[in-house]
Amino acid sequence: MRLFRRNEPLHERLAREGGLLAPERDVGPLAPRPPLLETGIHGVQRPREWDVTLTTDAAGIDGEEAGFVALPDGSLLVESGPDSSPESLAAAVEAELQPPYRARAVRRGETLWAVQARRLEVLRLLDAPDAETLDITRTADTMELRVDGEPAFGSVPELEQRGAREGREFAVHAERLDGDLWEVRASAL
Repeated sequence: MRLFRRNEPLHERLAREGGLLAPERDVGPLAPRPPLLETGIHGVQRPREWDVTLTTDAAGIDGEEAGFVALPDGSLLVESGPDSSPESLAAAVEAELQPPYRARAVRRGETLWAVQARRLEVLRLLDAPDAETLDITRTADTMELRVDGEPAFGSVPELEQRGAREGREFAVHAERLDGDLWEVRASAL
């Protein structure tokens, strides 16, 4: 073995020292690949965002994208996109998913649309504060109400009852859909 490798290019020396090249004394065939290892779990799976993904033909809808919410009574709230009614898109979704749900659609051709939808939980809050979002958190020590992100006094009994179904400690987030209808997400802490 030589002490100095003056004629060895830098990239070869770095590759050799990094273990990317076989040692010089090993001139035989490369060792076989190690056996495949089990993959294992490398964290928590991301929750599924959409319950239904489909394509459908829907003529007469302007624009390239549409977003809407189907309420429990079957009426549709257009959240984004053209003013033309997304009833044909909703009919395709409702073949697989009953209201209430939120849907997003993107035009893929002249009349072809890709549509994704996910279930919603909708509550009617008759005495809710005049706000767009409500958050209630109950821990062993406290109960906190936030109205549009700001701490507030008072309570929203319907949201507290919904949270209590999750357990003794819970968090409930509500976003106003229309009037006294709210989209609600609740989870145990």
